[in-house]
Amino acid sequence: MSFEAWTIFALFWILFTATPGPNAVNCISNGMSLPFGKALLGVLAILTQASAFLLLSALGVTALITASPSLFLVAKLAGAGFLIWLGIRGWRNAAKPVPTAVRPARHVYLHALAVATINPKSVAGYLAAFSQFVQPDVPIWQQMSVIMPTALIITALCYTTFTLLGALMGRAALGAVFSTWLRRAMALCFIIYGVLLGTSSAPATRG
Repeated sequence: MSFEAWTIFALFWILFTATPGPNAVNCISNGMSLPFGKALLGVLAILTQASAFLLLSALGVTALITASPSLFLVAKLAGAGFLIWLGIRGWRNAAKPVPTAVRPARHVYLHALAVATINPKSVAGYLAAFSQFVQPDVPIWQQMSVIMPTALIITALCYTTFTLLGALMGRAALGAVFSTWLRRAMALCFIIYGVLLGTSSAPATRG
């Protein structure tokens, strides 16, 4: 991958990860409600998902999934239902005290991993990256040695920033009423993302 191609890919990935989506909302929510160290487990989960999706994309699995309408429909509806459920639960619990002590580290990690895996941005983003930036005449694993570190470093920096933003927002939300509505806003985002995912179409592959 040339320096010019790498620069374009890096800019694309910054835009891809920085655009608010379910992962960003989950990181902000974790930052607001958890100690910062534990909240970073959500970032670790996103990096786990990103590594898996990058490898699957390199193997062509992501393109295969998006080429199967029935498989995409099942995954889409399951993911939409999960996000909407998270939003409804978050809305109902918004007025309750933040449960900082009842969420074990494993739950934080697995919850973030689930959100990242069904994120509608993921399939579209990874498919776009591999259809637009990977050169067919260059061995894929040679390109992956550049693509993976770039993508993972940008992903880590971006979602750590979202987590830090949540922590700062949580400290600023000193009033109970403001805190409740802030948490409800986060919950509403999950519901909106769920509806958008449920009505989305499969990402198109490049012909």
